[in-house]
Amino acid sequence: MTKQRISYVPLEKMDDAMRAEMDRCRSEGTPRPESSAVRAHVPACFWFFANSWRDIFRNGILDHGIKELCRLYVSRSVQCEYCGNQRSVKATKSGAVIEDQVNDLINFESSPRHNERQKAALSYAEAITWHLNPDDAFWDRLYKHFTEDELVELGCMIGLTLGQQSWLRLLNIDHHQVLAGTDASMAPGYEDAPRLASSKSRADYWAGTKSSQPPHSSAA
Repeated sequence: MTKQRISYVPLEKMDDAMRAEMDRCRSEGTPRPESSAVRAHVPACFWFFANSWRDIFRNGILDHGIKELCRLYVSRSVQCEYCGNQRSVKATKSGAVIEDQVNDLINFESSPRHNERQKAALSYAEAITWHLNPDDAFWDRLYKHFTEDELVELGCMIGLTLGQQSWLRLLNIDHHQVLAGTDASMAPGYEDAPRLASSKSRADYWAGTKSSQPPHSSAA
């Protein structure tokens, strides 16, 4: 068993507003309660993420499904199991994201499950995540599908999730440890602690193979 590196703040040490946000995390997810309970050590950090995530991920000007695919691309790339085993309730309920698309994320360019707009957004996530050096053709592709305002929102969202997931993966936190008992925003097969453990023990578990580079360099 890996050791958790930063503790969860108990609910009784939070104020009413923070507890209300924790309850929202329990019922709606993304984020789930555990990561918020870590950020609660510093209320400014708790609210920085909660408010930013509400405004540019769950809401905002760009269609939410695109942002969810990019969030999950980052999870697959940096191997953040905590974040990668969640799904946005908003995206899944609307049918904007399906599991076959998630399974093809790392090889999105050759996938028939993603349309050209999704592939362009994922190439943006790829360039940011893997520190690629895109050429004019890369930017022409993005501007074919997105406005400048949309590119700003998507870039900020990708940057925020890349930083948070790169940090959270170090902490050895997991689901169903804080405000347990709901499956809100959990991926199929991860809805409760027993199923989470079973899925993570499978030979084909998505985080079982570590990556050190993208499978292609479309923006290089």
